[in-house]
Amino acid sequence: MEDWQAVASAMNSRMTELPMTQQELAERSKVSVATLRELQHATATRKRSARTLAAISEALGWPDDYLRAVLTGATPPGGSGKAERADSSSLVLARLDQLHAEVRRLADAVERIAVDVGHGDKDTSSGRTSKRRPTGE
Repeated sequence: MEDWQAVASAMNSRMTELPMTQQELAERSKVSVATLRELQHATATRKRSARTLAAISEALGWPDDYLRAVLTGATPPGGSGKAERADSSSLVLARLDQLHAEVRRLADAVERIAVDVGHGDKDTSSGRTSKRRPTGE
């Protein structure tokens, strides 16, 4: 018997543990947000392919057959071995990359605002020089 609620619980717990948003999981797994939502709320009315569950498992740092095992009530593969530590490191590095991109996006937004209000000198994050608007005219 398939236990979609167990899959939902495993996914939600892991996303909280990492922490990872639904959008981040969609990007990492290449699975649509709509499909993830159905799985996270156990509202899937149709079967999901083993490939979908494998992609989500891997994006969450688990072996590819982890969620399939959860679904069927088998003991999920894994343990505290070297592979799990490598997966954890990969997730940390991926999260750092995401944070770096977000900081860069925010720095660019601050630069645009500064130029708009006439305080743009130089963007230290990208090395670009902004035109400064004259003040007091």
